Amino acid sequence: MFAEDFDEDKYATKPSKGGDEVVGDAGKGGILEGDDKDGYYKMRVGEIINGRYQIQSTLGRGMFSGVVRALDTTTKMPVAIKIMRNNDALRKGGYTEIAILEKLNDADPENRKHIVKFEVSFDYRGHLCMVFESLSMNLREVLRKFGNNVGINLGATRTYAYQILVALAHMRKCSIIHADLKPDNILVNENRSVLKICDLGTAIDRSDAATAHTEITPYLVSRFYRAPEIILGMSYDYGVDMWSIGCTLYELYTGKILFTGDSNNQMLKAIMEIRGRLTPKLYKRGQLSASHFDDLGQFVSVEHDKILNKTAVRTLPVVKPARDLRTRLMAASTGMNDAEMKDLNHFVDLLEQCLALNPDKRIKPTEALKHPFFTSRASSSTKR
Repeated sequence: MFAEDFDEDKYATKPSKGGDEVVGDAGKGGILEGDDKDGYYKMRVGEIINGRYQIQSTLGRGMFSGVVRALDTTTKMPVAIKIMRNNDALRKGGYTEIAILEKLNDADPENRKHIVKFEVSFDYRGHLCMVFESLSMNLREVLRKFGNNVGINLGATRTYAYQILVALAHMRKCSIIHADLKPDNILVNENRSVLKICDLGTAIDRSDAATAHTEITPYLVSRFYRAPEIILGMSYDYGVDMWSIGCTLYELYTGKILFTGDSNNQMLKAIMEIRGRLTPKLYKRGQLSASHFDDLGQFVSVEHDKILNKTAVRTLPVVKPARDLRTRLMAASTGMNDAEMKDLNHFVDLLEQCLALNPDKRIKPTEALKHPFFTSRASSSTKR
């Protein structure tokens, strides 16, 4: 919700260059009438919307909305306001998001389950607006500011991992699939001790997902965090969120994105290079498997040469892990004592279960919370 970086598939409008950049002449104050050509509301710092919320800064734009930080002039508390684009289909999606947020918040009256707190919605000049508690930054921004390109320490990763899994367990209990988990959509408070999952704009109630299983949805979830079953056109379930969190936790600890590819096809290749080959029994469950595997079970790699602007197709009989998950994580860790190495081994094991290729074998949130990575701490703050 507060992200400056959005979907890697480039669906999103480019974010504003600076946190306080505004449209128009901010010096004059007041309200600038109308929308821009894409249906985003034109706003100004100092503008009061709905007679209550004074805009303090703009926080960026996504495909569906713009987000601002504002002061609630009634409570004197900061809030974040998501202002949907002026579009009937997006408005309908906004109402779905509100219903899901209310379901999650109502089931967590003490606000302990690490889901962003939704406060109220209203209509303003043709735009659906959603008011949330204000949080400091997202995890991608935490990595940029404090990770020094090598990630955060294992103790901090553990703390964040536990809170994320509490949120996943809560969502699962409420029959909610987030369907777009990534560092950008996880916010932290000012002292970075508490995190909250946000941006449920593509979230699905499990009762609806049963119907969606008949649809091919190969672009659900941001590409680098997209589970193989989505790419293959298989039915999806809560496991897509666990896959995304496995990718996110790796990124928190190492500072590097785990799986990168410029297409779904190249994402599958990247996944197999780290996690091993997808079995025919698994990939044949997908409606799109023929786009990636031939009749002999060979992977069909479709590679685009950006310099020559040409596409080459290669068949790869076997895609073997070049550097598996354990090798990569060990390479990111130096100078550890025996106790710290034990912690790291627990972390590797947890990630391997989060990133099981077969979604049926992927660890569930309640199981993950009981994993030795959390229950058998060798040290309170493991060093890199």
